[in-house]
Amino acid sequence: MAGPDAVHDSFTLERIYPTATPARTFAAWSTEAGRSAWFSTPNNELWDMTDRHFDFRIGGSEVLEGRWKSGVVSRFDATYHDIVPDRRIVYAYRMRIDGKPISVNLACVEFHPHDDGTRLVLTEHGIYLDGFEDGGGRAHGTGELLDRLGVALGVARPDGTPEWEACH
Repeated sequence: MAGPDAVHDSFTLERIYPTATPARTFAAWSTEAGRSAWFSTPNNELWDMTDRHFDFRIGGSEVLEGRWKSGVVSRFDATYHDIVPDRRIVYAYRMRIDGKPISVNLACVEFHPHDDGTRLVLTEHGIYLDGFEDGGGRAHGTGELLDRLGVALGVARPDGTPEWEACH
């Protein structure tokens, strides 16, 4: 018996990090310390990490798994396919909830010089599996992660509001 159709979705998000150079912004994606500073859940009181692995190289992988206080386990499994230092990262990832695959995604992160900082462009193509309806949640969550990246880079306040907007 055939399961539900796959649901396809794509989105592009952009952020400008005004004083973080492309090299510094790339390092926040490409080093374990940099990635750990912003790539996790926003509320660790509700989530406990159970597995984290980071091997940033072409063919390398990344894993982030945790258990929510509700008991639900979420898992991110990524493989890096293309890396151009300070310019581009392409990776594919699979998301699972309680061991069940819910999506397979392809993402491209581009780092462009912008004045004294970086214009980051993230484009993602997702296939949501077996009746899982994302409803824009992935784009929203990814946007929140990019805002947390701004905080980690020191160019945004903890609420995600860019520092340069706070000055006007």
